Amino acid sequence: MSRFIQIVEVGPRDGLQNEKLSLPVGEKLELIRRLEAAGAKRIETVSFVNPNRVPQMAGAEEIQAALTPDLEHSRIGLVLNMRGWERCVAAQCDEANVVVCATDGFGLANQGATAAQQVDALAAIVERQAVEGGPPITATISVAFGCPFDGEVSEDQVAAIARDAASMGVTELAIADTIGVADPWTVRRRIEAVRVAAPDVRLRMHFHDTRNTGLANAYASVEAGIDVLDASVGGLGGCPFAPNATGNIGTEDLVYMLERAGFETGYDLGALIEIGRDISERLGKASPASSLARAGTFPA
Repeated sequence: MSRFIQIVEVGPRDGLQNEKLSLPVGEKLELIRRLEAAGAKRIETVSFVNPNRVPQMAGAEEIQAALTPDLEHSRIGLVLNMRGWERCVAAQCDEANVVVCATDGFGLANQGATAAQQVDALAAIVERQAVEGGPPITATISVAFGCPFDGEVSEDQVAAIARDAASMGVTELAIADTIGVADPWTVRRRIEAVRVAAPDVRLRMHFHDTRNTGLANAYASVEAGIDVLDASVGGLGGCPFAPNATGNIGTEDLVYMLERAGFETGYDLGALIEIGRDISERLGKASPASSLARAGTFPA
């Protein structure tokens, strides 16, 4: 196999946002720079949320100002609303990733808005970008497989949001298993449903490993033809507004699985393992969440 799978590194954002320890800006910048040196071409660097609600994400503007723009790397800012979009534009992010929750329960807990209100917010952001300019917009449908408040999420719910996003001109859509409840068979069905609803939109998948199905779900996605996956170094991650939410699939674990099978990712696996170990130690974890950070690669 020589197929290239793009891995979007989300460690500096999704990886850090649920940790008890808030890293200073300098240490976040060091993490970002090390990840980019290890091969991360697209990376979620910051989140434009209220730092009073998510203190781990404070310093977004300072981080972006310290990153030298270049043509090799795309630094992504997470956006929840128009205020977040304005901050993202002012900070000169390379991409804006706008989150829309699939359920009202999670939307109200996470963003203070229903699913329909968030779709409207996405539409307003897309319209403003078309008039005033700004970074390219991608969208993420969170809790696309299950919600901690509303329970099961149907394919129709996810497909309807995907259809709306496509009609606005959004060109990339991430389907996120925010609380780690998906299974490989449901993943295949959800991908098929979203492709029918939004056939011209590039799909990206985002999995958490809460119930030890993250890599299986990534495998199912690749088998279904997906070529963009999110991951977080060290298996860090979780959502402050999702009870019992745990980490993303580890970037090093995903790279190992894919490259062992013959796919290309462009990452330096040894460097990723070292970064995963270092950041886990810095955050006070007894052991890294990712398997590769604990066991190492093979052959050694």
